[in-house]
Amino acid sequence: MTWLNLVLLLGYIGLSVALYFLFPKAGREAKSALIPGYNMWVVAEIVGRKGWHSLLLLIPFFNVFIFAGLMVDLARSFGRYNFGEHVLAVIASWGYFGWLGKQAGPTFTYNGPILEVERRYHAELKAASGTKQEREINKVHAAYPQFQKPFYQDWAEAAVFAIFAAAFIRLLLIESYIIPTPSMEGNLNVGDFLFVSKIHYGLRLPQTLLMIPLAHNQTPVIGGESYIDGAELPYRRLPALEKIDRFDPVVFNVPAGDSVYLIPGRAVYPHDLNYDVRYDQIKRSVDAGKIDLITRPVDKRDHYVKRAIGLPGETIEVRNRDVYINGEKVEDPANVQYSYYVEPPVNQVSEKWREMSISPDDLAVDQDNGRQYLLLSLEQKAALESGNAPLTLTPRIKAGGVQYYPHDATYFGDQAVDNFAAVRIPERGMTIKLDARTYALYWRPIAVYEGNESFVRRGNKFFLDDQEITEYTFKLDYYWMMGDNRHNSEDSRVWGFVPETHVLGKPLFVWFSIKEGSLGNGVNWHRIGRSATKTGGR
Repeated sequence: MTWLNLVLLLGYIGLSVALYFLFPKAGREAKSALIPGYNMWVVAEIVGRKGWHSLLLLIPFFNVFIFAGLMVDLARSFGRYNFGEHVLAVIASWGYFGWLGKQAGPTFTYNGPILEVERRYHAELKAASGTKQEREINKVHAAYPQFQKPFYQDWAEAAVFAIFAAAFIRLLLIESYIIPTPSMEGNLNVGDFLFVSKIHYGLRLPQTLLMIPLAHNQTPVIGGESYIDGAELPYRRLPALEKIDRFDPVVFNVPAGDSVYLIPGRAVYPHDLNYDVRYDQIKRSVDAGKIDLITRPVDKRDHYVKRAIGLPGETIEVRNRDVYINGEKVEDPANVQYSYYVEPPVNQVSEKWREMSISPDDLAVDQDNGRQYLLLSLEQKAALESGNAPLTLTPRIKAGGVQYYPHDATYFGDQAVDNFAAVRIPERGMTIKLDARTYALYWRPIAVYEGNESFVRRGNKFFLDDQEITEYTFKLDYYWMMGDNRHNSEDSRVWGFVPETHVLGKPLFVWFSIKEGSLGNGVNWHRIGRSATKTGGR
C-alpha cells in the first residue's frame, strides 16, 4: 500500500467516525455511518439526492467532483453557508464534520435536504419572475435568505468552479501546448500554440494526484515542482480512437525526463552532462553539489512533440540522412530541415530571408571547425542557391559517437544523426534473446520503462528478481520519434525508444502563433487555425 492510499484510507475512516456523530442530528442511525459505502448512500439521501448518486464515487477522477458536491451540500443541509467552511468540508471533511457533529444550538441543526429546499426556491422564483412583479420576486428572496450571497462569494465560487472545470478539461480532454524549440521547424514552428487531444491515442488517466491545478511540473512565478511526488496511481489508458501512424506528430513525456537538472530556461538530462561539452560548466556545478537532481513521475516529465517515424516491431535505420524502415527507404515529410555549411559566410539573417521563414536561430557556427552553417529545408536551400547573390551550401555531416543512443562504445560507437545503425523497436509480446548487444540496446526499456528494477547483468549472464534469464518478452509498445529539424532535434537518436506509457496526445491545430517565439515580433496570423497533423506549409 502506497502512502497516498494509506492517507486516503485514514481520511475515509476519519470521515466515517465524524458522520457517526453527525447522522443522529439528521434523524439517521449513527451506526450506518460505520458501514463502508452505505454511509455515502445515506449522505446522498440527507442532502436530497437519490442514494444511488453515491455510486458515482466509484468513477475515477469524476468522483472528486461528486465528493466535493456531496460535502458542500451536507454542510448546507446543516445551515452552514460560509464559503470558508465549504472549503474545509471538502479538503478536511473528517475534521470539519467531526466538529460540526459536536456543536449545539439552532445554527448547527439539520434543516432538511438542502437540494429539495433549493428546488422549491428556484420553482417559486421562476413563477414569481413570470409575473414580472418586483414585489413577488422580493417575497421569494425574503423567504429563502440562505440563497442570497454577497457578490464576493459569488465571484469566489465562480472562480473555483472555473478552475475545477478548466483542470477537468485539461486532465481528461484537451490541453494547450506551446512549441518552445525549433526541433519541428518547417511544420510546427517556435511560437505555435497547439490544442492537443488526449483522447485520440487513448486517454491516459491522470497518475499524479496532488498537484497545483493547471500547472505542469513547475509552480508559476515562484518556481519549484508543482506536485507532490509519490502520490501516483498506476498507468491506465482508455481505448484509442485511432492508432499512431507513421509521420503522425505526437506529444509525449520525454523518457529522459525521469531525472533532470533544472537551470534557467530548460531542464538538462544526465546524458547531456555526460556527452555534450556545452554543459561542462553545469556539470561542474552538479559535481560541486550546487544543482540537485530532480526525479519526476511519468506524467510530470517535460512535454515534447516529435514525429512518429518508427512504429512498434519495426526496424529503423538511417543511411546518409535517408530513413529506412524494415530495409525499405521512406520519404521524408515535407519541409524536413538539415544543416548546410555556408560559403561565403553571412553577417546576419536578412528581412528577405525571414520572409522565407529563415530565423536568426537558423544561423549558427560549428563549434568543431568554426564554419558557419544554416538550418534549411530543400525549398529554402534551392531559393538561396538561386538568389541574386547565390550561396554555396554544402551538406554538414554530423559526427557520431556514444552521445547517441544507446550510449555504448562497443556495439554502437558509430551512431550519428545521419547514419544510425539498424535497431528494432520493441512491441508488446516481442521476445528477444539476451546478450551483450541486446542488453546495451534494451536495458533501459526493460529496467526503467517496464519497472524491472532488479534486471541486471553479471558477466555474461542476466538476472531478473535474482533468477537467471536468457530472453525477455516486452510488455509495452514503443515508438521511434524524430524531429523535422533533423540536425537540431533532441529525439530518439539521443535518448531512445518512447514507450506507450509516455504518449500524451495528438496535436490538432494551431490556435495562436507568435513570430519566432516572441510576441514582440508580431503574430503569425496565417498560421492560426492551421492543422497540426498535416505536413507542409509555413
